[in-house]
Amino acid sequence: MSFWSIYQHGFARVAACTGHTVIADPPANAEAVLRHARRCAEEGVAVAVFPELGLSGYAIDDLLLQDALLDDVETALATIVAESADLLPVLVVGAPLRHRDRIFNCAVLVHRGRILGVVPKSYPPNYREFYERRQIAGGDDERGGTIRLGGADVPFGVDLLFAAADVPGLVLHAEVCEDMWVPVPPSAEAALAGATVLLNLSGSPITVGRAEDRKLLCRSASSRCLAAYVYAAAGLGESTTDLSWDGQTLIYENGALLAETDRFPLGEQYAVADVDLDLLRQERQRMGTFGDNRRTHAARTADFRTVSFELAPPATADLGLRRRVERFPFVPADAERLALDCYEAYNIQVAGLQQRLASIGGPKVVIGVSGGLDSTHALIVAARAMDRAGRPRSDILAFTLPGFATSDHTKDNAHRLMRALGVTAAELDITPTARLMLKEIGHPFASGEPVYDVTFENVQAGLRTDYLFRLANQRGGIVLGTGDLSELALGWSTYGVGDQMSHYNVNSGVPKTLIQHLIRWVVGSEQFDEETGKILTAILDTEISPELVPGEEMQSTESKIGPYALHDFTLFHLLRYGFRPSKIAFLAWHAWHDRDNGAWPPGFPEEERGTYDLAAIRHWLEVFIRRFFAFSQFKRSAMPNGPKVSAGGSLSPRGDWRAPSDGTAQAWLRDLERVDPKEAEA
Repeated sequence: MSFWSIYQHGFARVAACTGHTVIADPPANAEAVLRHARRCAEEGVAVAVFPELGLSGYAIDDLLLQDALLDDVETALATIVAESADLLPVLVVGAPLRHRDRIFNCAVLVHRGRILGVVPKSYPPNYREFYERRQIAGGDDERGGTIRLGGADVPFGVDLLFAAADVPGLVLHAEVCEDMWVPVPPSAEAALAGATVLLNLSGSPITVGRAEDRKLLCRSASSRCLAAYVYAAAGLGESTTDLSWDGQTLIYENGALLAETDRFPLGEQYAVADVDLDLLRQERQRMGTFGDNRRTHAARTADFRTVSFELAPPATADLGLRRRVERFPFVPADAERLALDCYEAYNIQVAGLQQRLASIGGPKVVIGVSGGLDSTHALIVAARAMDRAGRPRSDILAFTLPGFATSDHTKDNAHRLMRALGVTAAELDITPTARLMLKEIGHPFASGEPVYDVTFENVQAGLRTDYLFRLANQRGGIVLGTGDLSELALGWSTYGVGDQMSHYNVNSGVPKTLIQHLIRWVVGSEQFDEETGKILTAILDTEISPELVPGEEMQSTESKIGPYALHDFTLFHLLRYGFRPSKIAFLAWHAWHDRDNGAWPPGFPEEERGTYDLAAIRHWLEVFIRRFFAFSQFKRSAMPNGPKVSAGGSLSPRGDWRAPSDGTAQAWLRDLERVDPKEAEA
């Protein structure tokens, strides 16, 4: 299967379809279903869902009891079955069907010329505007049975799952409209039994506010069930004797809206999205209580029947990717969402530090301030924590510790920020001590040779931390760590006697790509005065650098270990979902190959909006894998306390990530071999 196929990477394309129903005209409605089906097939759709009672019309009352209409429904259904023989999608259509002297409101699943099964509506409503039980029987107790259709007995009941044998994780369950609105929906039991894609065929007339209620229920179902939820409601053509219809379609996945269509459409339309089956499986594996809940309800879920089918998805076609992939998964592009995330992240850090200080007797805070992003952010977190605790900011003892390569620009920014915040500020030049140490260990630099190796760098990093710890001992304080989540992932820190160590690290749960937005939010929301805001803005414009090696050009961290944009992308998908490197590369290419495709976070500088081709993505992905799995775990195994900030995860051995310090990266590197940049060129 091609690297570019979505089905290679654990996705399945689904569609929620709606259109113009013709009242009591099943042949016309069947043709509309087939028009949709052919378009969906061309787009590589695996599952297409249609509205409730779509073959007959939903709001037709006692016409549902007319044999002429019901005969036509069965004939129309036979037409769909026959015409689906060469079509890819599983078609999920709504039909009134006769069974044991009653009429059932059914979801019929059709695929490649056969009916896979029929699921009756469990709970026909009989309140307010609804009078379904006058014509329709409740199907909630229909389990283990069959129904006669087209001369054959096919599975019938609410206990049916439909599993694609050749698409791992694609397991369908259908429920009908009202079934979603009851306290324990059929889909909840089905999800516990193994269904990953929950389908709802809905009539659902529209009244003011009901569209948001549907969204709430669909989102909630997808989140609680760790599933996709695909919803299709009836639109134009339904009877408006007493009601109106809006044709709402929705596709949710694990609480996230993937796709929807405009309401009140004039013609046929459908929402299409690629559901991530790997993501759903990983979420269920991680959330042990999901399995515990299944055991609690085993009496109802254990006897679900599974109907197997072969989807035969396109193996080589590049179908694109029909879902939004955030370039910065830790940084949402939606302005409102980003503002809320920044508010919460900042206050998580502030509250964490405030509580830690209160619980250990209110010591002072000792912090090294370089003028870079990480130490700047930690300092403004400390300042706000002091404000909330009613303590003077002078209880923050801030030191700038220039070394061999410290620039005047960053040092000046550090001094300006410390003055603006009103903390106790001082400068302590580490170069004399560093020269002494390099001389005593016999380093070539001490003899005048321009040798700037890891020892040269770590002497400076270690001395800075050593000074801070001794200053904390001397002045009754704790050392506040500044290293971020991305540096922890890459092992970009000096172990033990360097910046890996502190008494408490407020930044350990914050990725590098989020920190600039947190600072930007602090400025924009006026957490501090105008002068402080100006200084923070100036710091945002400074390139990320350790400033350890002297030279004419500023030492660039990203030129050495790679772009944090890609590393944070990899970190999120690996830590949060455990994705394979080949899948991460596929997602990264879709997120990063075109700067004009997709939204950027608000305020992201125009000149920094770059692109990466598959070769660059693969190269830096390999760097990340080697550093993360084969090199840096020992630093994380001994990391200080600090608050988890992002749902993307933390790397604390007491939190989201426990791993051996002497592990290897071979399994991930073998998977990465599947990514061939030459295939992209071809």
